[in-house]
Amino acid sequence: MPTRTARTAWTGTLEQGSGQVELTSSKVGTYDVSFPKRAADDAGGTTSPEELIAAAHSSCFAMQFSALLGEAGGTPENVEVRADVSLGPDPAGGFRLTGIKLTVTGEVSGVDAETFARTAQAAKETCPVSKALTGVEITLDASMD
Repeated sequence: MPTRTARTAWTGTLEQGSGQVELTSSKVGTYDVSFPKRAADDAGGTTSPEELIAAAHSSCFAMQFSALLGEAGGTPENVEVRADVSLGPDPAGGFRLTGIKLTVTGEVSGVDAETFARTAQAAKETCPVSKALTGVEITLDASMD
């Protein structure tokens, strides 16, 4: 399996500085980052590590869930996964990820709601990004359309 790469160029202090994160492997884009916007309710056109983790987690979960649904005899017609990643103070100092909420809905033929929910839980536990984030509480809300 390949290694994927991203690169960030940063200028200035944490509070006054800013940077750009480049998705180097895919070359799909370069995105602005700044701490003040990271900590604000309105991101103002910039991304953040938390948003990038949310993107990684939602896409990884969707792939794993789709694979496990197939193994369970289901056919995913459409699945939507949302990952909400929260940042907050760390009691040890600084900041930490304080939680991730995964929400999955979908239209799947060949499985019932119980199998859908059980398979979503298995995907949460086995997707590589979930495994990498074991130090963060991850919750799941799964429902069939």
